[in-house]
Amino acid sequence: MFTIEHDFDATVVTLVDEGGSHLQEDVIVNAFDDCVTVEQLNPQTDRVEKITFSITQLRDLSAALNLPEGVYRLRRNDPA
Repeated sequence: MFTIEHDFDATVVTLVDEGGSHLQEDVIVNAFDDCVTVEQLNPQTDRVEKITFSITQLRDLSAALNLPEGVYRLRRNDPA
């Protein structure tokens, strides 16, 4: 299950783990104009862990999810 909320400066997606056993804490994705953050509560430390992706890193991650093993560099197709 997931929710989508539109805040003033970000779109917030919350991913809720509804699997069987070994459930993980909710994952919160905040999409801003210049970056995307991913947050999850660490139950061992009771602290929220945060990772920040640049837009370029997010684009690369999106492409990587659909590619086989290897090393890649994405190029823009700028019409000249």
